[in-house]
Amino acid sequence: MSIAIDRNKCVGCGRCHEVCPGTLIKLGADKKAYIKYPKDCWGCTSCIKECPVYAISFYLGADIGGMGSKVHTEKKDGLLCWVIEQPDGKTAEIAIDPKESNKY
Repeated sequence: MSIAIDRNKCVGCGRCHEVCPGTLIKLGADKKAYIKYPKDCWGCTSCIKECPVYAISFYLGADIGGMGSKVHTEKKDGLLCWVIEQPDGKTAEIAIDPKESNKY
């Protein structure tokens, strides 16, 4: 499991760095986030949910049916939307109401 950080999108807020339980996300001199050893990522997705500009994606590997897709989150109208970007350019979206996510 691994994440990818798009430094062009990163605004240097540091929120991902603060929530990473493995302290794997670092901030460069420009305050932009990077992960030195992506393969060490635990796959918790905390950083993805905290990124306000969607600069972090999580790779969905073949072992879980992702076949190279990437996923990131976006907040829309009070919902947390998981956006799946497939290698062929198609996207899919799963919307979750955070107020209802622990209901079951």
